[in-house]
Amino acid sequence: MSSEATLRERAEARGIEFGAALSAAPLREDSNYWNTARTEFTSVTTSSELKMGPLRPSPKTYDFSDADAIVDFGNEYDMAVRGHTLVWHTQKPDWFQEWDYSGDQVRDFLRDHVRTVAGRYGTRIDAWDVVNEAVHEDGSMRESVWYEGMGPEYVEKAFEWAAEVTDSDLFYNDYDIPTEPEKADAVYDLLADFRDRGVPVDGIGLQLHGIGSQADPADVADTVRRFRDLGLDVHVTELDVAYEVGSVPDDPLAAQAEYYRALVEACVDAGVDSITTWGVNDGNSWVRDFYKAEERFTIDPLLFDRKCDPKPAYHAVKAALFEA
Repeated sequence: MSSEATLRERAEARGIEFGAALSAAPLREDSNYWNTARTEFTSVTTSSELKMGPLRPSPKTYDFSDADAIVDFGNEYDMAVRGHTLVWHTQKPDWFQEWDYSGDQVRDFLRDHVRTVAGRYGTRIDAWDVVNEAVHEDGSMRESVWYEGMGPEYVEKAFEWAAEVTDSDLFYNDYDIPTEPEKADAVYDLLADFRDRGVPVDGIGLQLHGIGSQADPADVADTVRRFRDLGLDVHVTELDVAYEVGSVPDDPLAAQAEYYRALVEACVDAGVDSITTWGVNDGNSWVRDFYKAEERFTIDPLLFDRKCDPKPAYHAVKAALFEA
C-alpha cells in the first residue's frame, strides 16, 4: 500500500478500527475538522454529547441534537459509532440533586435513562460505554449518587437495562488500569464475576490519557491479554499524549510519535481491534480546556495539529498499522 494512504485506509487494510472522539460544534463549524474526521478515521465516539448533563436540560427533556449530529455523521460515512457514556459519577444535570431522590427513585431514574438513551439509537450505535469509571485506584467502588442509592449492583443493572433495549456491544470503561494494580485486579474481578453470572458485558475500554506520564506499552499489552482471556473484547477508548511543563522531551514531537507507534504496535499485537484518540486535532483537545487555568501541560496531544495538518505521530501510527 502506498505511503500516501490515509490513516483510514491503513486501518481498514489492517482490519483495525482507528477512530476519534468528536464534538458537535467543530463538526458543524470547521470544514477542516469535518474533512479530517471523515477521511482519516474509521470510527467516531461522542465526546460529551451523550453524557447525562449535556443530554438532559430539564427533568422531562432530552436534547439529542448534538449527539445526533455525530451519530448521523458516522452512519453517513460508514464509520463505527461509539456512544459515551450511559452512567458516570460526574457531568450529571445541574437540576439533579441527589437528596431529592430516595434509593428506589434513583434506581427508577437510572433505569429509565439507560433504556431511553440506549434504546433510541438501536443499530445506529455499534458499542456503548455503559458504565464509566466506577472503581477507585485503590480498588474500592467509587462513591456516587448511583452507588449510594443502589449499592454496587448499579453497575450490573446498567448493563442489564442496556441489553434489554439494544444489541450493541456493551463495555465497561475506565482509566489507569495498566498502571494501578489494585484497580486492575478489582475491575478484573468485577468483570469476571459478570461473565460467570451472565451479566451482559462484552468488553472493557481502556482509557490511556498520557497526561504527564504514559503507560508502558508492554504493561498495556499484558492488560489487554489478561482481559481477553476472560473472553472480553478490549478497546483503547481514550488515547492522547501530552507532556507536563518542565518535563517536555528535547524533541517532543519525535518522542510523542515514538510512543504512539510503540503503543499501537503493542495493542494490535495483543489483540486490540479498536483504538480511539480523544479528539481529532490539538485545537479541540480536552487538555486545552481542562488544564488551561493551570498551564501545567502541553496542549498538543493528538495526531493532527490545530490546523488539522498531520504530525509525526500521525505517520508513526500509520507505520505501526502497516507493520503490526
